[in-house]
Amino acid sequence: MKRMSIVEALREGIAQEMRRDERVFCIGEDIAIPGGWGGAFTVTLGLEKEFAGRMWNTPISEAGSFGVACGAALMGMRPIADVQYSDFLFCAMDQVASNIAKLRYMSGGKLTVPITMRAPVGVTGRGSQHAQNMETFFLPLPGVKIVCPATAYDALGLLRTAVRSDDPVMIFEHKLLYGSKGARAESGAVDASSDIPDEDYTVPLGKALVRREGRDVTIIATLLMMHRSLQAAELLEKEGISVEVIDPRSLVPFDWQTVQTSVAKTHRVVIVEESPKRSGVGAEIAATLAEDMFDLLQAPVRRVAAPNTPAPFSPPMESFYIPSVDGIISAVRETVGECREEIAYQGKDKKHARSGYTKRS
Repeated sequence: MKRMSIVEALREGIAQEMRRDERVFCIGEDIAIPGGWGGAFTVTLGLEKEFAGRMWNTPISEAGSFGVACGAALMGMRPIADVQYSDFLFCAMDQVASNIAKLRYMSGGKLTVPITMRAPVGVTGRGSQHAQNMETFFLPLPGVKIVCPATAYDALGLLRTAVRSDDPVMIFEHKLLYGSKGARAESGAVDASSDIPDEDYTVPLGKALVRREGRDVTIIATLLMMHRSLQAAELLEKEGISVEVIDPRSLVPFDWQTVQTSVAKTHRVVIVEESPKRSGVGAEIAATLAEDMFDLLQAPVRRVAAPNTPAPFSPPMESFYIPSVDGIISAVRETVGECREEIAYQGKDKKHARSGYTKRS
């Protein structure tokens, strides 16, 4: 066992995969500058010393680097493509959406595009163009798998799985969970380090993890919001509210079975995400809950998310913008209180009682 931050785990995982398979290489901007940072957040720091010729620095052209990665993957290589900030994926959107995501389907399975795409997300004092959580934009895109590791253990295991997959996989990594040091240390960072075993383990795609068991409410949250949800759950426990926290880890594919098992127990759901609420990941999860698990619910699904505005630059406004522990606590209280009120109402009026939630006029 060795204790690692997410940055250290990702760096170790990339090195291990490059040693294991000579087809693996890294491509991106400033990922292998001697004396540099090792990408925007030190993930590839020093790897050029061992893997000269397999760490490709590119011009500032995400469309170009992702096009090269796509062509290399089609020819049998296994590229790990890096963008400095996930927002810059917009510059590579045509390559990702039109080629990387679709070529296996369009070729009837004759072609594979095994690309791992790494992208930092989250609001961290850099303004609107360096702050988006891009999961929302790629969730509707068939042909691409999406993972969101919230711990170093999952970051390493999911990276290995992604690199070995014959499908393109996007790994979204939160800047405040990296654990970068020195010049890349982040204000407000959360400790997401883990004990990493020596063996060659992987984390399967589409398998969620119950981070905390509870009986009253289910919270579904990824990345930084998962950690804030755990903080909220701990505080709510003191009020007698037992919260179960699910970390999906993988958005595509999504582990609906784990969610259904939890909802069957708690009958209430709060979804927490850092993206704006409109058309977000939470909206997709809530819609599926309404379609497939309505009879298990005793209260409306609540979403905690950012406002439908660009991320602000002002630190006080930024703190207001990002969903907080207090905001999560408030949503859970409202959900539990509404459910208790409804149960009391049904008890008085047996004629309108039903299994599940009954909306009063």
